[in-house]
Amino acid sequence: MFSMHEVPLAERMRPRTLEDYLGQGHLVGEDQVLRRSVEGGNVPSMILWGPPGVGKTTLAKIIASQSNRPFHELSAVQSGVKEVREVIASVKRSGMFAGRAILFIDEIHRFSKSQQDSLLGAVEQGLVTLIGATTENPSFEVIPALISRCQVYVLQSFEESQLKQIVSRAIAEDEVLRLHTIEVKEWEALFRASSGDARRLLNAVELLVGLSTEDPVVIDNESVKAALQSTTVRFDKKGDTHYDIASALIKSIRGSDPNAAVYYLARMLAGGEDPKFIARRLVISAAEDIGLANPTALVMANETFAAVERIGLPEGRIPLSQCVIYLATSPKSNAAYTAINQAMQFVHQTGDLPVPLHLRNAPNQFMKDQGFGKGYQYDHDANQGVSGQEFLPDEIAGTAFYVPGNNPKEANIRKAMQAIWKEKYGF
Repeated sequence: MFSMHEVPLAERMRPRTLEDYLGQGHLVGEDQVLRRSVEGGNVPSMILWGPPGVGKTTLAKIIASQSNRPFHELSAVQSGVKEVREVIASVKRSGMFAGRAILFIDEIHRFSKSQQDSLLGAVEQGLVTLIGATTENPSFEVIPALISRCQVYVLQSFEESQLKQIVSRAIAEDEVLRLHTIEVKEWEALFRASSGDARRLLNAVELLVGLSTEDPVVIDNESVKAALQSTTVRFDKKGDTHYDIASALIKSIRGSDPNAAVYYLARMLAGGEDPKFIARRLVISAAEDIGLANPTALVMANETFAAVERIGLPEGRIPLSQCVIYLATSPKSNAAYTAINQAMQFVHQTGDLPVPLHLRNAPNQFMKDQGFGKGYQYDHDANQGVSGQEFLPDEIAGTAFYVPGNNPKEANIRKAMQAIWKEKYGF
């Protein structure tokens, strides 16, 4: 038996009921979809997609407990087809409980296609209710046949107020921490160290309390920095540092430092990272950080992803290195990224504004009589191929979302847009 001191704080503080579960109110709040499923006893197979430390495993265990279902847990890192088949066979042997068992697979994105295929029959026949947890976009990582049989629920990162609540609850309720007087004077370094991950946050608090030789234990920015800098950190593709190194790679590319970028690429490869995970992030970086300053960057990143898929490792390190250096040395622009973010926010605020009548489709005479399409100017017939007519809804006419960046390619875009729209968009 483990003593209370040997069980990590994050495990000791793991919620056991939906009432104690913090966050994800859009899923488990009063009258929300997952709460209704659990309370009604009709739990579907599902994929829980979200960043690390937001409670995916905890939620799966609570669902099984509160719906009174047998719970089987596998890790995709440590398990394969053999272990999946063994669980399914044991469920079949359970007789009356068959069909109610929950099979939870952590990091399901690390299962190969054949491993995921081994789940299909049991899910289709209703032998098990699958709950998969992933930090990766399931549309990329879960086979279509399996994802079509699952609901996908997106879990959100904790807000700072929720992280404070998690720490305060641990200080007040944990049997080990209650042996100390603990005062959190500053939160900023704790938040940075945890990156929204509740498990990392509680691990940091536990480390600080364990290192302290004084009582009361005072937690402030300096004590957090000193404690975390004194611990040895290395890349672990199954652990938290995985995300730190990935973040450092992308930020080095964004900062136009090819040497640092290649270094972090090497760290990830040496640590056994999935090369497709790296390649996907390079595709995102090419669009988010380089964008229209060098549109070829996105082509390069997509070709790198295809090359890595075809040749794998160790040779895949070469196109990855080429792409990382190319992206890091490319001019940078986040104008397209900023434009879609602002447009999405604008849509959220303004709702479904009516499309101007002259832009609407008029497939029949009735719609033409209603004015649909009336006054539309066919731009190819206009002088220099641009009519200059209004395309945005009347309520937001003249609103600018895209502002060309300060780089040679977008300088040409700016000049062309100014020739068309004069001062309309203000750039």
